Amino acid sequence: MLNLNLQQQLHYTLRFAVAMCFIGHGSFGIITKAIWCNYFAVFGIGKVMAYQLMPWLGGFDIMCGITMLIYPLRVIPLWLVIWGTATAFLRPLSGEPFAEFIERAGNFGAPLALLLLSGGVQLNIKSLFNPINPDTSVDAKTLTKVVICLKVVVFLLLAGHGWLNLIEKKSLIGQYTNLGFNNPANVAHLIGALEIAAAAAVLIKPIRPALLVFFTWKIISELFYPHYKIFEWVERGGSYACLLALWLALGRKTETSHSVDKLQAVYDGS
Repeated sequence: MLNLNLQQQLHYTLRFAVAMCFIGHGSFGIITKAIWCNYFAVFGIGKVMAYQLMPWLGGFDIMCGITMLIYPLRVIPLWLVIWGTATAFLRPLSGEPFAEFIERAGNFGAPLALLLLSGGVQLNIKSLFNPINPDTSVDAKTLTKVVICLKVVVFLLLAGHGWLNLIEKKSLIGQYTNLGFNNPANVAHLIGALEIAAAAAVLIKPIRPALLVFFTWKIISELFYPHYKIFEWVERGGSYACLLALWLALGRKTETSHSVDKLQAVYDGS
């Protein structure tokens, strides 16, 4: 079984991420972020109605986030998997690059990892409205599923952000310009190439110290948005959490591997 302390660390890391995604996203609804009108337009909803609906959707998101912190019902991360995927996919549907969708993999990947850690996706009504127990022990098979999920999610969010850099997303170019770079396009290309290389490395063979570097990079880089900095940073909680959770989980798998090697050595020597 998985060490209880590690199980709790993974649980709370992913649980707080779910709350952050909901609260950050909901805050944009409360302040009626103008670009949301493009996403409502996918369904044929005009600007007037869109601005009327935004605070209601935002308020519901924030309520889900707060509930997740206080009483983590299983239905909440399940809803975020659906809601996070749908809202992210509205971006390419509204004309934005497909990279915008995969770059937000943390929004739906963190709650999916939490569900896998907590017994999988259970669709019966009773279990959906039961709280997730952070003290439930987890076996090695479940941990492997969580690690695979986290590796894929981290690959997507790093590759997506790298892709946006390579195509010179306007807001990213603006960030580098504000930071004082004389040739922001070149900076974007360099960062994009490095992020895609990092994404491939995580998917093929993640290295724990490197994950901490990527974790620090995401936390810092998400603070560079010129508008609504704190809301953007909070909403990306899934990105930070998936990197941190993968780092935690791989530490346990490394310890297990070393223990097996020692036992094998004792056996061979007997």
